[in-house]
Amino acid sequence: MGVKEIFETMDYGPAPESAAEALAWLVDQGDRFGHFIEGGFTATGEGFESRNPATGEVLALLSQATQADVDAAVQAARRAQPKWERLGGPGRARYLYALARLMQKHARLFAVLETLDNGKPIRESRDIDVPLSIRHFYYHAGMAQLMEAELPDRAPIGVCGQIIPWNFPLLMLAWKVAPALAMGNTVVLKPAEYTSLTALLFADICRQAGLPKGVVNIVTGDGAVGEMIVAHPGIDKIAFTGSTEVGRKIRAATAGSGKALTLELGGKSPYIVFDDADLDSAVEGLVDAIWFNQGQVCCAGSRLIVQEGIAETFLTRLKARMDRLRVGDPLDKSIDVGAVVDPVQLATITRMVEANSSGEVHHAAVEMPKAGCFYPPTLITGLEPSDPLMQEEIFGPVLVSTTFRTPAEAVQLANNTRYGLAATVWTENVNLALDIAPKLVAGVVWVNATNLFDAAAGFGGVRESGFGREGGWEGLSAYTRPRGRTRPLHKVEPFTGNGGAPVDPIDRTAKMYVGGKQVRPDGGYSRPVWSKSGALLGHVGLANRKDVRNAVEAAAGASGWAKTTGHLRAQILYYIGENLSARADEFARRIDAMTGRQRGAKEVEAAIQRMFTAAAWADKYDGQVHGVPIRGVAIAMKEPVGIIGALCADEAPLLGLVSVMAPAIAMGNRVVLAASEPFPLAATDFYQVLETSDVPAGVVNILTGCHADIAGPLAAHMGVDAVWSFSSSDLSAEIERASAGNLKRSWVNNGKSFDWDKDHTGRFLEASVEIKNIWVPYGE
Repeated sequence: MGVKEIFETMDYGPAPESAAEALAWLVDQGDRFGHFIEGGFTATGEGFESRNPATGEVLALLSQATQADVDAAVQAARRAQPKWERLGGPGRARYLYALARLMQKHARLFAVLETLDNGKPIRESRDIDVPLSIRHFYYHAGMAQLMEAELPDRAPIGVCGQIIPWNFPLLMLAWKVAPALAMGNTVVLKPAEYTSLTALLFADICRQAGLPKGVVNIVTGDGAVGEMIVAHPGIDKIAFTGSTEVGRKIRAATAGSGKALTLELGGKSPYIVFDDADLDSAVEGLVDAIWFNQGQVCCAGSRLIVQEGIAETFLTRLKARMDRLRVGDPLDKSIDVGAVVDPVQLATITRMVEANSSGEVHHAAVEMPKAGCFYPPTLITGLEPSDPLMQEEIFGPVLVSTTFRTPAEAVQLANNTRYGLAATVWTENVNLALDIAPKLVAGVVWVNATNLFDAAAGFGGVRESGFGREGGWEGLSAYTRPRGRTRPLHKVEPFTGNGGAPVDPIDRTAKMYVGGKQVRPDGGYSRPVWSKSGALLGHVGLANRKDVRNAVEAAAGASGWAKTTGHLRAQILYYIGENLSARADEFARRIDAMTGRQRGAKEVEAAIQRMFTAAAWADKYDGQVHGVPIRGVAIAMKEPVGIIGALCADEAPLLGLVSVMAPAIAMGNRVVLAASEPFPLAATDFYQVLETSDVPAGVVNILTGCHADIAGPLAAHMGVDAVWSFSSSDLSAEIERASAGNLKRSWVNNGKSFDWDKDHTGRFLEASVEIKNIWVPYGE
């Protein structure tokens, strides 16, 4: 081929990467692996084959873990954890640093082995997965060094069970193992059945680094092994990355167990292209968004939403670019799209595309390999937002598309999904980009870029894309707990009466407070509230499922509260505090009468201070600008969770309610509060304060009645975004199980008491926000 022809075609010649070193490493291990437990590999057991998806070649024989293997791994981690914690942050930092250095020394081996096992192009393994994995260990070595100074009130959770997927085997390992070890936890990790080899190479690196025995344990096998880890009573935390369906099962399975849980689940991420975008750049960005790793990316830009006026031009350019993509041997450095991970996944992709009956399908006109798990880059246009392929995650190299006319419609289409992991906005108008990004329901938003990741910037989703963040300061909280011991929870029982005359001869009916109005219970039932001496203090309504529904509906109608400024919310909170202070003596007497103690004045004063503290934070609980290695910034914005339902403390009828309510509404949330079950009259008095304090209707809603009757409907309601329980009735299991429906966030007491005399405003503020990272590259 002459120079002229080369310039006309710009074809790449083959650039094969040698697999010799990786295959030699497998041979050195005997081409078969046991599990990595307590610092060494076990004997090989019955198991399964690990295959190269590009060729079908068997790479190694792996062992299927039994319950005994999982038990041994958990026991090893449990024995190692106290010593690992006592080593201290600086001591742990040295090991994390050593792991990073050894991974760096063996970077090419990791990259080739990852490509052999997973099927992704070697360029991606070499230039993205492995360097970013190493970055996580370096970054978290620094976090370990800083823990004692910067997080003095936090302690490790204990033993962490970690279950990772097959699309980014090494990177997902690094995302989970590095922060867990940095904070003083030990781990039992299960890699994906299809792609376990780089995890086993990492185990070899742990030996070379001299990592103490039992700190990292790796067991291999199918989903049954993951179930054993999830159910194991010796594990304190589960970290899972995978499908939403499995994540929902894990939420239900761990309900009431006391296990901490983070879930990074599926996505159907929008890729929005406005008519002023640099179209050629947007096309290149889209290639990375959807055909990176064969589209097997949870945050893949799999839904193209393009402005109507440029749609035809953009799609024409996109199809031309698709037809120039190179599909083939993943070890060829000139390849763009490699192999799908397994025949099972290939069959799933094929079945979903063939079931489509609405859109026009364009398969890229590319030369396809004769054998192996390959699927051509595919574009499906002309779909409606409700079409299954616009809603369901395909997890393959398939892009679906629709159009929009106005920015408002673009936001509406982008948010028309049950997921909320990531989104991309492409426009040359920075004002438009920064107007749209906060409106998108996603944990990550990229502006004029896509698939940007770094250890300094947390990654994770909202809605059914899971909860929790991995990476950055915000990711560390998932691997720590408050330092100190807690006491067992004791049920607070109401007093019983003697049938005597009421304390107040004038019946002031205590109603519930919904949508800014006093309302009677839907069921028409009430119960008496007695003093310690048996005197009748009043009656309160018993809320039922319809009352919960009405309260959530009222909270949904107050969505404008989230758009108000922190300054405005602070002024209203100060106003509530002032009005409560004016009636302090009255509230104190009411609390003393209900509880039979003489702590009412102290509780009211603490409640006023909590209100003022939340007001002070309302316009100061800021986000961050992360220092990420791009020419640009990653802005971590703290956004309200949405509608929070809370079962308030029984033992602190006013302070428990205010401590929950004030930080939540300070951050822009709306709340549905179930008042103290035995002592509810403080809450029904408190709504009179709300009525005179300019609180918009629906921002605060107060129900009374039996917590056990309220918990289920509140936790199961699809319009509720988070449920907290501080009730003296341990309803943790019921709440967590019911919350699996839409994977709402939950904060439950797990049978442990809560010290309301201590100011926990910081914890409530943290639980009241979601972190959205907006990546904004800049420069010409």
